[in-house]
This record gives sequence, C-alpha cells and structure tokens, in this order.
Amino acid sequence: MTEPGSRIRVLLADDHDLLRAGLISVLSTDPEIEVVGEAADGRAAVRLTADLDPDVVLMDVEMPGGDGITATSQIHRGHPAVRVLVLTTFDLDDYVLEALRAGASGFLLKTTPPRALIAAIKACAAGETSLGPSVIQRLVDTYVGRRDSGPTAAALDALTAREAEVLRVMARGKSNAEIGAELYLAETTVKTHVTRILAKLGVRDRVQAVVIAHDSGLMRG
Repeated sequence: MTEPGSRIRVLLADDHDLLRAGLISVLSTDPEIEVVGEAADGRAAVRLTADLDPDVVLMDVEMPGGDGITATSQIHRGHPAVRVLVLTTFDLDDYVLEALRAGASGFLLKTTPPRALIAAIKACAAGETSLGPSVIQRLVDTYVGRRDSGPTAAALDALTAREAEVLRVMARGKSNAEIGAELYLAETTVKTHVTRILAKLGVRDRVQAVVIAHDSGLMRG
C-alpha cells in the first residue's frame, strides 16, 4: 500500500509495444501515477518487480517467454506487498480465476476507459480489489460449495453487525467509496471496517472474504 502523498509506482507487463505505449500515455496524464518500467514477458516482469519495487503491476495474461499467471504467482510469493492487476481481453476469460488464485488483486479489461483504468490502479494501490459484478458471480459459481470447509460460521460470528453489513455490500463488488455511500459511512470508516473484517476472517484480501460471504449464506441473510 502506498504512503499518503507519494506517487503510485506502476510496472507494465505486456508483449505488445503499442499497448504499452498507450498505457503509458494514459497513465502519464495523472500526476499521482508514475510508470517505472516495462516488461515484454512474464520472466522480465518478475525480474523488474525485484529490481524496481513497484506498487502495482499491470500484468497481461498471455505473453511469450513466461505467462502472466506464473509471473503473478511468483511476484505474489516473493513480493507480497506488490499488487498485481491482470489485463485480459474478455471478462469471461478462463484465466481470470486462475490469476486470482495466483494472487492477483483484480482484473482489468484491455478496453477499460482511461478514467476507470486510473481509478482501478489507485484503488488497487490503496489495498482494494478490483472486481466487477460479473467476476464476483463467477467466483461464487466456481467456489461456493466446492472449497474445503473451514471455520466460516465461527469467523462470521466474530463480526459485529456493522461489519457484517459492510461485508454484504462488499460481496456485491462495491468499492470502499460505494460502500460508504450506500451505508452512509465515511470512506475512512469503511476502510477500518474492511481491515477488521479481513483480520477476523483470517483472509488476505477481499476476494477470499467475498467467497466466504457467499459460501456461508451471509448474502441470504
């Protein structure tokens, strides 16, 4: 997570020179974002992550010389503080779930509008997970009822009524700002609730919390 007031350091990983140039052009319009490096394959992305210590890696899925999923997994294991946003062509891409399992913090369509791209990078750097409603539904369809049973009920019992309410909205794919607007809470208060929810559930990020919310029946409550 970036420090307040500091620029968000971004590493681009895509084998298409033109796409990387376009991304640099878009990101350079925002003074809070700095592109610190470019990689044309997965192995280079892993190496440059170690060398440059970016806050966020925009990672293409299919690249020669090392695919994006393998690179995402290696970055997540070796540099857990670095957030990875996967770039994909279609939101129904089979690679999306694999990338999330590998440790990605979310995904972006390559057709994402510039403003949405910048907003997603900032949210990711702030510790949020960028998942649209369609991906939330795919996560539910894929995992609910199929994962190993765990202390789900006991973990949810540890949540306060307000935390459970925040988790319900979060499980619909809402950002912290959207949660705050819906529940009439300041965004800083939402962030505090989310941090406590993840800690109480014993999960790394919002993806896992969303799966637990649906798997436990919380969304039917």
